[in-house]
Amino acid sequence: MNNWFETSQGIWTKVWSTLGRGVADAKHPARRPTFATVSPDGWPEARTVVLRSADPDSAQVTVHTDLFSDKIESLRATPRAALHIWDAKQDLQIRLQAEVAILSGPQTRALWDKIPDHAQQSYGVTPPPGTPIDAALAYKKDPDPETFAILECRVTHIDAVHLGTDHRRIRFSRLGHWHGQWLSP
Repeated sequence: MNNWFETSQGIWTKVWSTLGRGVADAKHPARRPTFATVSPDGWPEARTVVLRSADPDSAQVTVHTDLFSDKIESLRATPRAALHIWDAKQDLQIRLQAEVAILSGPQTRALWDKIPDHAQQSYGVTPPPGTPIDAALAYKKDPDPETFAILECRVTHIDAVHLGTDHRRIRFSRLGHWHGQWLSP
């Protein structure tokens, strides 16, 4: 019997099950991927986000953000992002490249109404995120559904590396109909 990391299909399945665990389990390493964009002036930006959904059928993941966060300006300039996950227990690195659509306003209202009150506190900060303030706590949390945004990340490429006894690396692409191509690790 093969281990999951020995076949293209095994790795594909492990990648999406790992992403799914990240959505379902707040303690799983895939819950908080690094989300990278490029600023409007060309600088790389990376931050931690919370993975909110992962759908292997559409090859799409989502995260939530404040509509006034820096990443929104960056995504409006260049609507692409990379997500990075390291799962030490599986010796698995997952890198996703995605085209990103920003949803807000009426498109997100139904979901906003389902978000617990404590989580809504993350959307609607005065002054807006990234604004200079005089002291560490000189801001006010005022939950506002108009500042809530969903980032729909349409995955275009997946690069997976298994760092077991023998290292294995494979790349999947939407254009290649998700057929895996082994790469030198």
